[in-house]
Amino acid sequence: MAWAQGLRDAEVEPSLYAADFARLGEQIDKLLAAGTRVFHYDVGDGHFVEPIIIGPIVLQSVGGLIHGGGGLVDVHLMIESPERHFRAFREAGADSVTFHYEAVEDVASIAAAAREEGLGVGVALKPETPVEEVAEAAIAAEADLVLCMSIEPGYSGQKFRPEAFERLQRLRGLLPKAMQLQVDGGVNHDNIREAQEAGANLLVAATAVFGDGDPAGGYGALVEALS
Repeated sequence: MAWAQGLRDAEVEPSLYAADFARLGEQIDKLLAAGTRVFHYDVGDGHFVEPIIIGPIVLQSVGGLIHGGGGLVDVHLMIESPERHFRAFREAGADSVTFHYEAVEDVASIAAAAREEGLGVGVALKPETPVEEVAEAAIAAEADLVLCMSIEPGYSGQKFRPEAFERLQRLRGLLPKAMQLQVDGGVNHDNIREAQEAGANLLVAATAVFGDGDPAGGYGALVEALS
């Protein structure tokens, strides 16, 4: 997929949801210097998920910084009617958008709307959603990635659900080799390697990166855990 060309076999994606927003630009600069190539940007609308989580205005303030440092912005839309917001996020700096299987009726048409904006396309699934349904829909829509949630979407800081390992394995077996497989929720130093071995190559981490106030160090420790 064009938006992810040049990525490594496994990428740790810092989730900006957990960043210190008083120091957002500074933390992004440090992560870029530490080797981060993809930043995960969570969006919640207060309907599909309970919390309202940052929108395109915040992304507009940091999108240029990320791109200027050679990074990409991977937007996770935990919202209803995601297609209404694709253009705003693309203009703000998004390189890809991932919408939830559970939030739309026609995955293929929503994916097509994202592509019309020049965006990479992902399809996400909650922990209780059958992986077979989502794999079939993502393949039919020619999605670029599938996001397997390892927590219930909405709140950062939740613990990784161990059943996600088996769900990742099943998805990896169902999806085309070229389709990226992402995991998000509770990823840390203790489970990131096992998640990769289960098939995930895009590994989103929030608290494990930002939790101790040293995001570059947290990112580096996760990369080291994969090596």
